[in-house]
Amino acid sequence: METVAVILAAGSGSRTGLSTPKQFLHLGGKTVLEHSVQTFHDHPGIDQVVIVTATEFIDRVQSLVKANNWTKVISVLPGGKERFDSSLAAVRHYADKPETVMLFHDAARPLVSAEIITDTLKAMETYDAVDVAIPAVDTIVQCDKDGTRMESIRDRSLLWQMQTPQGFRQKTIAQAYGIALKDPQFTATDDCGTVLRYLPDVKVGIVRGNERNVKLTYADDLALLEFLLSTPG
Repeated sequence: METVAVILAAGSGSRTGLSTPKQFLHLGGKTVLEHSVQTFHDHPGIDQVVIVTATEFIDRVQSLVKANNWTKVISVLPGGKERFDSSLAAVRHYADKPETVMLFHDAARPLVSAEIITDTLKAMETYDAVDVAIPAVDTIVQCDKDGTRMESIRDRSLLWQMQTPQGFRQKTIAQAYGIALKDPQFTATDDCGTVLRYLPDVKVGIVRGNERNVKLTYADDLALLEFLLSTPG
């Protein structure tokens, strides 16, 4: 059984407000993408790495693969318009290997730890789907669709904030998307959300993440990541 890290790096990073896509921004002398890939590449539990990126970035990513001598990177795949299109590209790439354990990770989370990867792989021995998450520390409010009126306050003790990686057996995530794509009401949230909605009998395990596993979303996040990178974890 193979274990594959799928690094999702197809986004344009428009919310950062910067001209450079966030996966190519520099952090501690390397690109954000390099940090993310390197951690999975160096992990002894990962057999292969696949990077999914926008078509226009493929040559740029392949240059990084060569420069870093990432021998575990077996393919750079073109992604799609939506995040789930990129996930599907990797799922279909392993269509003939249904028992493959696939860890999907946002390239924009460059400080993922080896410990999180180890814990996720361990959880995959019990579950067919796993999410990395941390307990919510703020009160979570449900608003109307316009975000102008409070509708309810959720029980914070039951709420966790999702991170990545998210782990699946290939056959599980492939089946979930196979059903989802036939649903005209399907709207993508994330991969675990697709399993929860379309394979309700599949239990999704939780692996505890950590506060350092920050996602680069806005320009100000880069300064936080620089600080965390310079601080021992």
